[in-house]
Amino acid sequence: MGIPGVIEHEGCDHILFVGFSGAGKSTVTRNLGAMFNRRHVDLDRLVERAMHASLPNVWHTQGEGAFRAEETLALEGLLREKSLLVACGGGTVEVPRNRVLLHELGSVVFLDGTFEDSLAQMRSLRRRPDLGGLAEAARVYERRRPLYEEVCDYRVSITGKSFEEVACDCAELLWEEGLL
Repeated sequence: MGIPGVIEHEGCDHILFVGFSGAGKSTVTRNLGAMFNRRHVDLDRLVERAMHASLPNVWHTQGEGAFRAEETLALEGLLREKSLLVACGGGTVEVPRNRVLLHELGSVVFLDGTFEDSLAQMRSLRRRPDLGGLAEAARVYERRRPLYEEVCDYRVSITGKSFEEVACDCAELLWEEGLL
């Protein structure tokens, strides 16, 4: 039995959003959740809650390996859920097991933009310990981009658009595909 008023489909039918840091994954899932009365979660926040610490704190005290292991556990936990909009972390795709899980969990939307698009939306690289400085962040973007392309079922451009416009583009696409 589902939650009254919340749309649920049969099977594991999450819609997962991937893309580089600053692409708007969290904002888009919140906006779509409000538009379609659908539950949304942020994978980074799930990991922070499970580890009782902020992402930067986990990264600096326990390391990337501990963070990525908990991230995989959080994705596996979503297998028991239904009909979520999921904002994945920018680096979720770096772990091979996570790429497999994304497909098991549902449909994957790549919020696609240039490095500059993402950079314009980031308030600070300090909150994103996996990116390092500007030059390192550009290298990380280049490393991750083919992984986003590999896992995606759908691609929505973020270039020159507000988060609201991106959410509307996603809504239109996903509605037409019968996913919302």
